[in-house]
Amino acid sequence: MRNNCHNLRVSRQSSNTNSYNKSVKNQVTSIKPGTFEATQHWYPKALNATIHPMVNFFLNLEKDRIIERYCHLRPMVNREKLNDILSYQCKYFLWGGADLINSTSAEGKRSMVVIENNSCPSGQKSMPLLDDNKEEGSYKLLIERTFKPIIKKRVAQNRVRGKLAVIYDKNIMEASGYASIIADVFQEEVLLVPFYNDRSNDHYEFNDGVLYVKESDTLVSPVRAAFRYVTQQPWDRIPIKTRTVIVNPIIACLAGGRNKMVAAKAYDIYNTELSQYGLRINTPQTFWDVSKEEIPLWVKKLGGQAVVKIPYSNAGQGVFTIINNDELDAFMQKDFEYKQFIVQSLIGNYNWSSTSERGRYYHVGMIPNQKKQTFINDLRLMVSSTAAGIRPLCTYARRAAQPLAHDITSGDDSWAMLGTNLSVKLGENKWNSDTTRLMLMDRRDFNKLGLGLDDLIEAFIQTTLSMIAIDQMCVQLMNSKNQFRMRLFKSLNADQTLLDQIIR
Repeated sequence: MRNNCHNLRVSRQSSNTNSYNKSVKNQVTSIKPGTFEATQHWYPKALNATIHPMVNFFLNLEKDRIIERYCHLRPMVNREKLNDILSYQCKYFLWGGADLINSTSAEGKRSMVVIENNSCPSGQKSMPLLDDNKEEGSYKLLIERTFKPIIKKRVAQNRVRGKLAVIYDKNIMEASGYASIIADVFQEEVLLVPFYNDRSNDHYEFNDGVLYVKESDTLVSPVRAAFRYVTQQPWDRIPIKTRTVIVNPIIACLAGGRNKMVAAKAYDIYNTELSQYGLRINTPQTFWDVSKEEIPLWVKKLGGQAVVKIPYSNAGQGVFTIINNDELDAFMQKDFEYKQFIVQSLIGNYNWSSTSERGRYYHVGMIPNQKKQTFINDLRLMVSSTAAGIRPLCTYARRAAQPLAHDITSGDDSWAMLGTNLSVKLGENKWNSDTTRLMLMDRRDFNKLGLGLDDLIEAFIQTTLSMIAIDQMCVQLMNSKNQFRMRLFKSLNADQTLLDQIIR
């Protein structure tokens, strides 16, 4: 078991390391109430956009109407079960964002396919304001609907006094936005604290499960609750069990929110339960616990086209699309930190998509441009668990850099045609975003996506189902005393490199 303490007790009693403390002081920021500025927390193109009426209508659609419409189009779906699903209140996975692909078959059977559901997702800065929203947008909806109620309940249970904090390792635009909104909602100071994974985090520690943050040379403050936007291997510096309430807790990442290996198993388990109710989580065909040496065999099984993923990476890192032997050979020549992978069927153009057990699916794609080019896109839908069940918060889309080719030719770059993530890694803890490929849910971009209201409802149902599957996996991995069941986790995910990183 690793220890994440950084000997802050010395700094509470003395200030001998002045040059070090100056750099720490510049890292931790105090956010006061009344400091929220919308221009600091949205992309300019989103802040100045007008939300599309259909998207605005969808985000305000009542649960009963969603159920009625969904079951009308799918008579085999059990209404009572769907009502229970949309009324579900998560215990651990409290807010998430699913990435979905709008796909179809040669027979025209459309479906929204879940690629992954992320804990601590981005999205707020890309969402035009709702018609009836003030400038705080869905930042405030998430804090008021989800964060505030859970904090009120669990802080009292844990009996920890202290400040509120937002902890982050990227996306300062949204992280600082959450900090400002929390300060306004709670009417108190909020600490904005970097949690990078470069092992130089000497401005905080966990002691007896309580997070302490070094604000200055002489001031170290306990934290009673923290909103987490830590995405890069968060389990290597945040314990699974804490007395400081953390939203989302680390178990949400290990159980699937940042762990594609366990997520795939969680979806499979939940689909077994859902089958009797006419429901399922739509996913690519997935092979898990795959060693690097086995990957060519599984790629061959899928017809020579596949997606290989490092299960614990995110922000577009560690995903490899393979459409020919050149790309497979290039992958096999790489060295990796982790030892196990997942291999999934590839959804591309019909002429070069994987052949899986459910048939061959391919991207619906965007409406062709004036050059008759079709670009593929994904859809990000962010939701959170509330007292009324799981509710949507915001949504946006991302398109690929190059149009989808009808046929594979020598030298084709599959990632340029299929990769949609906007994050660009510039170096250690340095990121940028390619906003030229951001598709807003506004009057201009939304029509290009070729989506309708029923597509948005299906995306919401798929997001909700995948979120519940991960939350139920969280419940299975924590025993009645709220202790992590490491033996069970090892049976699900035996990658020793990962196991060595986890702080319990």
